[in-house]
Formats: sequence, C-alpha cells, structure tokens
Amino acid sequence: MRFMLIVPATADSEAGRMPTEQELAAMTSYNEEMLRAGVLVAGEGLHPTSRGARVTYTPDGEVSVTDGPFAETKELIAGFTIIDVSSKEEALEWLRKWPRSASDPEFTIELRQVFSAEDFGDELTPELREREDRMREEAARNAAQG
Repeated sequence: MRFMLIVPATADSEAGRMPTEQELAAMTSYNEEMLRAGVLVAGEGLHPTSRGARVTYTPDGEVSVTDGPFAETKELIAGFTIIDVSSKEEALEWLRKWPRSASDPEFTIELRQVFSAEDFGDELTPELREREDRMREEAARNAAQG
C-alpha cells in the first residue's frame, strides 16, 4: 500500500531558504535507504507559494485565480514523498527515521494513505481501470523522457 508523507511549509521554506549541503546529504542518504529497501516511489520538494497560485471554482461555474504567496504557513505544503510499504506501521517506521534539521528541530509530517484501484470497488469498472492503467503508463513514459 502506498502512503504520502506530506511535509508542511515553514517560514524558512516559504521565504525560499534552500537546504544546506548537510541537510541535502541527510535527505539523500534517507532516500537512498528507502530506495535500497524498495519502498521509495517518488519524492519532491515544492517551491514557495510565492511562485504558485490557487484556483477557486464556484457553484455558478466561475473560476478565479489567486497568486501566492499565501499567509498561513501551517496549512501549506513544502514537499512530499510517496512510499510503497506493507502497512501503516511500516510507513511510520520510515517516518521515525526522517532526517531532522537543526534549523527546524520540531516539526510534523502528515502521513496519508494513497487510494488504490481496489479501494473504489465495483464503481471502478474494468473499462475505467484499463483507461486509468493506460494513463499511468503514459505518464510514467512522459516522466522518464523528462
């Protein structure tokens, strides 16, 4: 089962402070350990919200765009990692090993299980599952090409 580890934004990440060499080395070592264990699926850091936008859809069909930055850092995401493990407990074991930063010694990472096709039951018909599989294969090919 796949889990997403959601890393919240901080004042530093929203200010665009880049990780130190030591922090990058610690995260690279952690990611390499997950890769060797065969659980790492994906992981990316996100630019500050000053480089992003929010799109709001209203019930009457209006669409509006609000450019960042967004004020409440506690509700923002700075990055994510997706792992494929056998249980929630195994995911929590990996989270316990998460590299700690001296500049931000106390932080919270949110763990959320990713839906799988089986979670949708009969509503995900064989035809819809086949279309979904094709899209995932094409997306993987596109990602591999860069």
